[in-house]
Amino acid sequence: MSKHPHLDPAAMADNVKEQAQQIWLAGLGAFSKAQQEGTKAFEKLVSDGITMQRKAQMTAEEKLAEATQKVTQVAHQFNERATGQWDKLETIFEDRVAKALTRLGIPSAAELQALHARIEQLEKQVAGKSKTAAPKAAPKAAAKSAPAKKVAAKRPAAKKKAAK
Repeated sequence: MSKHPHLDPAAMADNVKEQAQQIWLAGLGAFSKAQQEGTKAFEKLVSDGITMQRKAQMTAEEKLAEATQKVTQVAHQFNERATGQWDKLETIFEDRVAKALTRLGIPSAAELQALHARIEQLEKQVAGKSKTAAPKAAPKAAAKSAPAKKVAAKRPAAKKKAAK
């Protein structure tokens, strides 16, 4: 038939059958070995899985802690910047309102406070002087006016007698 044995269909069929037989036997051997070592292999796989899960969980927790710390830092920095911006805006607004009120001739809160303090001080001074001056002035005025009336009353009578 064919001069080359590797091209011979019958030889090729035998070769394929032999390879299929070897594959089948290898599969049976693997199955037998898996049955014998199956429990040990399964337990080893479970142990390796637990170790791997713990490592993954620890890594995830570390990454989560890092991310949380970074987010907290960013939030803190943003809050500081925002507060600073609001403070600047508030200061600008207050300055502009103060300038507008000054242009209108309206006194500032500090000026009003100083004015109130000065008024209280002056009221205390006036109250202190009137308490000390009023009792002294009233008796002197009463003492001077009483004798003066008597003297004045006596004089015209004396003049009338002299005139007659």
